Order: sequence, then C-alpha cells, then structure tokens
Amino acid sequence: MNRKILLTLSLLTLCLMANGQTKSPAVFLGYPLGDRFTPHHRIVDYFEHVAAHNENVKLEYYGETFEKRPLLVVWVSAQDNIDRLEEIRVDNLRRTGLEAGSPTNQIPITWLSYNVHGNEAVSSEAAMKTLWALVDPAKSHNKSWLQNNLVVIDPCVNPDGRDRYVNWYNQKMNAQLQPDIQSTEHHEPWPGGRANHYLFDLNRDWAWQTQQESQQRMALYQQWMPNIHLDFHEQGINSPYYFAPAAVPLHRQLSDYQLEFQETFGRQNAAYFDANDWLYFTKEVFDLLYPSYGDTYPMFNGAIGMTIEQGGSGAAGIGVHTVEKDTLTLKDRIKHHYTTGLTAIEVTSKNASRLLSEFESYFDQLPKGTYKSYVIKATNSAGRKSGLLALLDKNKIQYSRSGKSTSLRGYSYQSGKEEAFNLEKEDIIINAWQPKSVLTQVLFEPEAQLQDSLTYDITSWALPYAYGLEAYALQGKLEGNTAYSQPEMVKNDVDNEAVAYIVPWRDAEQAAFLAELLQKDIRVRFASYPFTIDGNTYPTGSLIITRGGNDYVKDFHQSVIQIANKHHIVLGTASSGFVDKGKDFGSSTVRTIKAPKVAVFSGVGVSSLNFGEVWHFFEQQLHYPISVLDAADIHHLTLEEYDVLILPSGRYDWEEKEGERLAAWVKSGGKLIGIEGALEFFVDKEDFGLSTFLSEKQKKNFDTDHEQELTSPYRERERQGISNYAAGAVFEVDMDSTYSLGFGTNGKYYTLKNNSNRYAFLKNGVNAGVIHSLDQHRAGFIGYKVKAKMKESLVFGVENKGKGQVIYLVDNPLFRSFWENGKLIMSNAVFLVGN
Repeated sequence: MNRKILLTLSLLTLCLMANGQTKSPAVFLGYPLGDRFTPHHRIVDYFEHVAAHNENVKLEYYGETFEKRPLLVVWVSAQDNIDRLEEIRVDNLRRTGLEAGSPTNQIPITWLSYNVHGNEAVSSEAAMKTLWALVDPAKSHNKSWLQNNLVVIDPCVNPDGRDRYVNWYNQKMNAQLQPDIQSTEHHEPWPGGRANHYLFDLNRDWAWQTQQESQQRMALYQQWMPNIHLDFHEQGINSPYYFAPAAVPLHRQLSDYQLEFQETFGRQNAAYFDANDWLYFTKEVFDLLYPSYGDTYPMFNGAIGMTIEQGGSGAAGIGVHTVEKDTLTLKDRIKHHYTTGLTAIEVTSKNASRLLSEFESYFDQLPKGTYKSYVIKATNSAGRKSGLLALLDKNKIQYSRSGKSTSLRGYSYQSGKEEAFNLEKEDIIINAWQPKSVLTQVLFEPEAQLQDSLTYDITSWALPYAYGLEAYALQGKLEGNTAYSQPEMVKNDVDNEAVAYIVPWRDAEQAAFLAELLQKDIRVRFASYPFTIDGNTYPTGSLIITRGGNDYVKDFHQSVIQIANKHHIVLGTASSGFVDKGKDFGSSTVRTIKAPKVAVFSGVGVSSLNFGEVWHFFEQQLHYPISVLDAADIHHLTLEEYDVLILPSGRYDWEEKEGERLAAWVKSGGKLIGIEGALEFFVDKEDFGLSTFLSEKQKKNFDTDHEQELTSPYRERERQGISNYAAGAVFEVDMDSTYSLGFGTNGKYYTLKNNSNRYAFLKNGVNAGVIHSLDQHRAGFIGYKVKAKMKESLVFGVENKGKGQVIYLVDNPLFRSFWENGKLIMSNAVFLVGN
C-alpha cells in the first residue's frame, strides 16, 4: 500500500471521526424529536453543535429579536463550496446585475426558512431533523445533492413568538398524549404565539421591513439573493398538507419558468407523499399576489418562492384528533416538513444548471408592466420622501434625481387619471430599467391585475398611496441625470433672540419630535389657523414653541435645538409673537398641547395585530409611553388616570354599564379613540352618536335583494360572498384640513379599506374624513355591494361629549405599520384633537 493511499485513508478516518462526534437531535436534546417542543435556546445550541463538528457547516448570527434572542442561519454544502462561500455569493449577485462581472460557478442557493409564525412550531423541529440529515454519515445519498447546491437553513425566523407558544405549551401539555381538542393544551391564550414581540405577522413584512427581525433578515437576504426559498408553515388541523404549485391569482410578473419549477417541485414532492400515503393538496388557497410574503417576495426577486403548509398549528400540540378522528401527531408533522425540505434540496440539485440560467434571464428581461417609470414630486414633505427612500434602500431599488424641467403626461396616483404634469429638477425618478425591475413595478403598480378576485390578502399596496405622496406613473422610460442624495440637514443653531421656534406639521416625523418635547416638559402650542411671519407662511397645525411659558426649562434654547437636530427637524424662528397674517401667538386659537397619559386595551376579543400596531407605533416610532390595559379588567380600572384611551379593532363584549362609564369618562374630559372593528361597540347606542345610516330612507337605498344568493349553487356561494368583501381597497378621502384631525393632510388622505363596515356622517360631530362619491375609489378589490355603501360614508369622525371627545377611525391608519400616510392621522387624534 503506497503512501498516497495511506494518506487518503487517514484523512477519511479523520473525517469519519469528526462526523462521529456530531450527535443526532435525539441524543443531543435528550428526547426524540416530536416528544415535546424544543425551546429556542436549545435549537440554537444544536445548530452550534453541528457547526462546531462539521467543517462543511458554517453558522452565522445575523441579528437578534426585541427580546434579545439570537437570529441565525447555517450554510451547508460540499466542503469546496463552503471554502468559496464569498465567491458563490458574489457570483449570484452578478447574475442579478447588483454586482458587475460574469459568474464563474454553477452553485444555486436553496434557502429554507422555518417558524416565521411562532405557534406553527413544528417548523423548527423539522429544521433540526433536516440539518442532521445533511451531516449524518449514514445518509451519504443526501450529500451528493450538496456537491452543486448551497443550502441555507434559518431554523427560526420568529424566536420570540415561538418561545411564547412553546413555554406555554410545555407547561400545559399532559404527561400522556391527549388528542382531545377540548383539552386545555389545545387552546392557546391571547395573543397566541403566531406574531413577534410587537404582535406583527412577520410573513406580511418582507417588503415593508417594519420589524427588526425582518430588517436584519432581509439585509442578509439581499447580500445573497437566493435562487430557491421555501417558507415552512402550518394551517388548520383538518387541512392535511399544502405545497406548490400555488393557487391563482398569480401575479402577471411571474415568469413561465418560475411556475414550471413549482410544478416540477410539486410533482416530485407528491411522489414521496404518495409513497407514504400522505394526503396533500396543491393549487388552492395560497396565491402569489401580495408582494410581502415569504413566497411572493422571493418570486419578485427572481427566485422560486414556495409556501409550505402542514396541518396543525398551535391547536395541534403534540397530538390532536382531526375531524375524521385520526390522530395528527407532532412526529408526523415533522416527517412531512422534513421530506419537503429534502425534496427541495434534491430538485434544486437536479435542476441546478437551468435554474441558474433562468434566474439570470429573469434579470435580463425588459420591463413588462404597464407603467415603467415613476416620479415622486420634490414638493412632497421631506419626512415622507425620506421614509420612502429608506424603504427603497432596504429593498435595493435604485432611484435618481431628475435634473431637468419639462412637461410630461402620466398616471396621477392622486386623481386616478392620466394627466399632464411638470417634471422639476429635484423630483425623484424610479424606473424599471434596473436589477430590481420587477419588484419596483410591483410595489409601484397603481392597480394589481387580478386573474381571480378570491385572494388571500390585500390587493393594493402602491407606495405613493401608502406614503401619501404626489406621484406619477409613466409607461415609457424616464431617466434621471444624477444620483439622488437626500440633502444633508443643516443643523439648527441656537438663536437666543428668538421668541419662538416654529415647525410645520406634515407627518409623523414631527409627531416624534413633539413627543420628546412633551416628555422633556417643554410647553408646545399649535396653530389652529395658517399664519405668516417674517415672510414665511406656516400651515394649520404648525407647532409653536415659545420662550414665554417655558421659563422653567433650563437652557430652553439649547434643549429645543438639541431635540430638533436629533429628529432632523428644521426649525423656523420668530423674533416676535406679532404675525403678519393670521393669529398672534397669544391668541386663544393658538392652543397648548397637554402631554397626554395614554392607555391601550388588549386581551381576549381585541385584535392582537391592531393592538401590536398601536403598541409599536408608540414605543418604536413616537417613543412615547403607553399603558397596556386588559379589556377584561375594565370594571375595576381607574380610568381617570388616563387622558386618552385607545380601543384597537376587536370585539368588546362589555356590559351596558361599561359603555355608560366610558361615556361619563369622556364627558369629564377623556379622549376615546376607536379603531375599525371596535366601532361596533358604539354604533346605534344611546350614549354615542355613531350610526350605520342617518335614516330609514337612506338604509332602504342600500338594501339589496339576497334571494338569488340563497338559491344559488353551493359552490358559487364563496365567490358571490366576495361582493360583501373589501380586500385592501384604496379610497381617496376628503379631509377637513381646518379641523385638528385633518391637520397636515392638505385636504386629502388615501385610506386602505380592509373592512366592509359602513357608517353614516355624524349628526352632532365633526365629519373630519369622508367619502362622498364612488369615484373616490382608486385601487384594490372591493365587492360591488360594499362599494355601493361607501358613498356618503364616514372614514374619520369626532364626537364632542362634554369636555371630551370620541374619535371614530373607521379604517385602521396604522395597518401593518407600512401605511405611513395614516400615522399623521393617529398623531392628530392623540395629541391635537381636543386641545
């Protein structure tokens, strides 16, 4: 035996010894997978263990959650691929055009994401089993797929939500398997483990990246731009298993090959499921339209994105009886997800060459959407523009400065019509001739074209509406001539001679500034009328911070300047309280803003998502304190402790006396804000002025004949039911900009309507935001019966009661925190209304 053979055998022995040190999940954890749920920190431990004992596994921490749990991925491949990870990464970006040059390798990237919904907890268990299968010496056939495949495993996208569920379940589970659905372990308490710390659905946050988990994960994603992405989920216990191909509607920007690959994968996975007699379904329920999912976002970035759904979710626990009295166990659910994960790795490996070729072609295609260039007018508020550009930067969407002045014609998002407009030098141009061409067109498309109106989520998300921007879409190519860079803020300087500092009220950026001033006990006023001073004109709502009345503030000027510079607020100054036009600073119409003590209701019946939106808005955007109250405790809460009470959308099953108590609290000076579904608590009640219709005559005008629906074929009823459904329809709202709830809107607001509720104008109140005409529908699907009811309807209203107010927000202004346009409305409601 020669020395070369001996050396080879020695190296092989060392490799086997190294792999032999790697423990299976069962050995490492001390129990077989499926016996119980594994806490997140033990999942992290196992992934660290595997990476430490296998040179072809590389672990990378990419962030942490709000509750300080780590976020991580592992890269698994053949050793020579792991040795050139950076080359593979850069080559893949070259295929997209985000990096210059031509790729030199043929290694696709298969990304597997688990547990984005925390109580869909089988996912992370399956992730451990899948990782072990890729390093287990006994499974050599799996390793052949790694020769031309880089596998990325994110074992838990949402650790905070997972541990909320797992910690609860492990306390409640029975010692023996208890599949009785009525048993406590199958009834997860509010708010459930589905969402993250702030109760956001991370699977709806891919494009918007409002949450820190999304921001950190997407920064890593953009560095790699994988070719395949599987997103592992769970669904109801009586739905067996879902995998691609997806259901319609399929967005028109998807390529033929993306749909073909879904079919290829689906048939291969079906073969394995058929061999095991496992039931499944495809082409139903889960469509590819809304752009912020874990399947659609990768699709619009050139990859093959796929949602995978196992029956089970939080109700299933370790095992549960289905409606057919079969026992669905956690071990079964793990095997199903494990099989699907390996199928994806196998199919990617077998189709590697074409997959990469088609991926590269995706980025070479000419833009095919109706609108291919977009203009954001420079006259929009700086805060809204900077918010939009920050979002574009997160998504690697390029933009430029116009640099020229000319007359053009395009689709006006505001009017919903083609019209002429003037392009100015400082306008921002985004066009689809760039690597992120498809994603750009999808995020800016005024109206998504639906193959089918039965969709899984909202049908409109155009960024100009979300940010409340004057913008235009053009069908041709429009290029800027210079890179756009946001003007650097010239820091405010102390002006000891200033009688007052002034800030126009335009967006939530000013609200965060106001929130900090109030917390620093600095007195702030706002103007109820526009005014002109020293040649500068300021709109209604403008903040006025006067030297007089702030005598107690140490270093008043320095304090205001410091806070303004921190929030990038440009301050105006006044050398006198005597204005050129309007009301002087001492007028009773220039009102002092009281720092409100705010509370929000939570608990059973309350929408956890809307509660989370409110909670997140106060804590992470306004950085303003908010008390969280349990709605079930209302009978013994001291409401007089609070100036503002917020009722998120939900069902409030309070007794009549609690409504009377709230009404009395309002009359004594409280401010009650109800959002979306919460308004049903007030409607047609004696103590409140909210009603569905103003009169029986008006009601009769909207009544429709339901006889046809009652006798229609059963299979058609779901489709007919959407006539009463609103799926994220955008309406232009006429705002009363002379009233505090409408300050900063310039008389227009674009609302995202996700409910079919209709309310009449207030008889004794301020109808601050209304829809007069059906012509105000701009985009998105809304059933014809719901749409008909929107004529002459309320969107935002205020009812004055005694010393206080009830504020009705028919549509949620904080939707998923990406509807930036609505944050000004919420700020007005909290800080300005009633002062």
